[in-house]
Amino acid sequence: MADFRDLRIAIIGAGMGGLGTALAFAKKGFKNINVYETASNLGFVGAGIQMPPNVVRVLDRLGCWEEIEKEATDVKETSIRQGSTDEELAHVFMPDMREKYGFPHCTGHRSSLAGGLYNGCLKEPAIKFNFGTSLVRVLSWAPKPRILLKSRAQDEPFEVEADILLASDGIKSLTRTQMLSELGLTYEEADTGQAAYRIMLHRDQMKDDPEMLALLDCDMAVRWIGERRHIIAYPVSGHKIYNLSTAHPDTNFAGATNATYTTRGEKKAMFEVFGTFCPLVQRMLDLVPEGEVCEWKLRIHKTLPTWVHGSAALLGDACHATLPHLSQGAAMAIEDGAVLAECVSRIPADKLDDAETVTKTLKVFEMLRKPYTTTLVDLASHSGRVLHLGEGKAKEERDRLFRDNGKSGVVPDKWASPDVQKMIYSHDCVKEVIEKFDEVFASIA
Repeated sequence: MADFRDLRIAIIGAGMGGLGTALAFAKKGFKNINVYETASNLGFVGAGIQMPPNVVRVLDRLGCWEEIEKEATDVKETSIRQGSTDEELAHVFMPDMREKYGFPHCTGHRSSLAGGLYNGCLKEPAIKFNFGTSLVRVLSWAPKPRILLKSRAQDEPFEVEADILLASDGIKSLTRTQMLSELGLTYEEADTGQAAYRIMLHRDQMKDDPEMLALLDCDMAVRWIGERRHIIAYPVSGHKIYNLSTAHPDTNFAGATNATYTTRGEKKAMFEVFGTFCPLVQRMLDLVPEGEVCEWKLRIHKTLPTWVHGSAALLGDACHATLPHLSQGAAMAIEDGAVLAECVSRIPADKLDDAETVTKTLKVFEMLRKPYTTTLVDLASHSGRVLHLGEGKAKEERDRLFRDNGKSGVVPDKWASPDVQKMIYSHDCVKEVIEKFDEVFASIA
């Protein structure tokens, strides 16, 4: 007799969310999982990434954390500094993450996280990767989703039928655009007004500067803040690379089309953006080779009216893209996959072909995840506004709270604030499904 393991799962996109989703479904015993990815291979490019306890909990369950942790930095403290002077506004110690939440707070290279997830997928015979294959359009959403795909290996597009379609195709999601259009719904981009430089400095570039070397060799994240801009930095790749990510006013993308997300930058322009920052920051920026400055537009969209249509669901950046100020973007996408696998595994054997049951099951995923992810997206935006305050009473109050150093349980930088950490890091997304699935499913008309 067929059961949930026989459902055909089609996943669009092999980013963090797509990889995590594929592995989560395989670990639940699903036998037929196809991942369709436009790129010819994963490439493993990118900069640093944070892996907080809530996502490490999921990675550990998926069996891939041990490999990823080998190159990770266990962050045990954070220093928040005035960008212009390097004066420390607050120093928050986090030595007890494992004791509090069962898992560490780590930083690493994106390639380590993606590589660990991918290697985990390769061990699962149920997962098949289809690289160089792009979604053209969704032909039907229910009862069995049908999608039109285009492969670089063949001239003509081809159709694929699945039982469940999961779209992890990012903030530029074609699936989302078509889904909402066909439902007669609209969504809006929320202009952040922010862009980012992502910089990776290698040990051999920093070895002759004692201040830089001290940053590379410690287990600390540092945030330099100023009016309308900041830099966060931390070691990755076994302390061989120092990662810097910025947030600053968007000037290059303001008049660009919605499809423009990156641009080649100029070193001179980067120095102008952070011209008021301290000599230490200036020396690090000076190490960036001319011609290797790249700038990203930081884009998000307003809360979507739905994540589900028929037997299809959106996940990750396709439905809840976020600013990076809380370091939860990849974590939320990977959690989405774990929640989806847990939800879909609860479809009864006699309801596998019942379109209404499948849709309601996917709606449980949305109802469990949307309030949580919306809170985190809003918190990230709020944290950015607070970090970027200019002179005035609001900044004075912020700096007073910084000087309190979290003794009240609150730090203006929400990423480092004990109350926010407790809310996020103690959240067990799979446990929530186990506890609430039946109740939420029954509540859906």
